[in-house]
Amino acid sequence: MFSAFASLVWSLFFLVFASSCNPERTQNTKALVQEMNDHKIKRVTDVQLTTTVDEWGKALVLTAGKTLTSQLSKTAHDSALCTLKAVPAIQKLEQKYAVTIDLLSAKDTANPALNPKERELLGAYVYNARNKLEQIDNIQKLNDTLFVYNSPVPTGDLICQSCTDNAALPFVVWRIVFNKREVIRRINPKKLQ
Repeated sequence: MFSAFASLVWSLFFLVFASSCNPERTQNTKALVQEMNDHKIKRVTDVQLTTTVDEWGKALVLTAGKTLTSQLSKTAHDSALCTLKAVPAIQKLEQKYAVTIDLLSAKDTANPALNPKERELLGAYVYNARNKLEQIDNIQKLNDTLFVYNSPVPTGDLICQSCTDNAALPFVVWRIVFNKREVIRRINPKKLQ
């Protein structure tokens, strides 16, 4: 009788142990932890949000720029890469940070799909490029939910030379659209200043 009881206890122990080692359960646990973290109340000021968008924008432009330059140099300056849809590494960045990454050129100053604020800023970038004035990065708050990070590409850069729509005026700007909710979701409040 004792051996039957011991056998039953060991069987139950084995079942509990085996079910706790299920990798699917581990994945579900990670998803649950992420969801719980998403629902935690985070106090993020506008300054902290703008600073985060600026930091992430710089990092994304740097990474996307290196990736695109590498692809352009391998494929003899293939301008089809300038749409960025054929560059899987940039697509992965978009998914990871829940952003949209584009390259804009001078013709986009008339693009009706862009917000009027963006077209106005793009016009200022074109003006600066024509007059050889300094170009700097910019963050715009389009509405209550969207931020746009713009970063002009230097005229001597391979990206600018390959992706411009006007050889007489080499001009290209990185455009990264951030969703405020996704930025707050991905912010680690312990790292905020």
